[in-house]
Amino acid sequence: MMDKKDVRKAAEATAWNPVGVLSKWGVRSGHAYTAGFVSIGVSLLSWLISRGKDDSRSQSDRWGIFVGQWAPTFLALGIALKNEKD
Repeated sequence: MMDKKDVRKAAEATAWNPVGVLSKWGVRSGHAYTAGFVSIGVSLLSWLISRGKDDSRSQSDRWGIFVGQWAPTFLALGIALKNEKD
């Protein structure tokens, strides 16, 4: 009969951990945090450039929102990488 430790060990051996893979590749939480803050700036910049090209307001807003959704993803990835290290 397997106990909880054996089950946990087997699950860890067979589970694919994408955050662990990124960590092994050398990606650190600081990299993800930097990417998150850069994406905030890119979001604002893409919105401003789109507004300057006389695109419709809704198209400009879509570009800003699309790029703006990257920031929370990168920030969450930074937290996951930090937890992976601990």
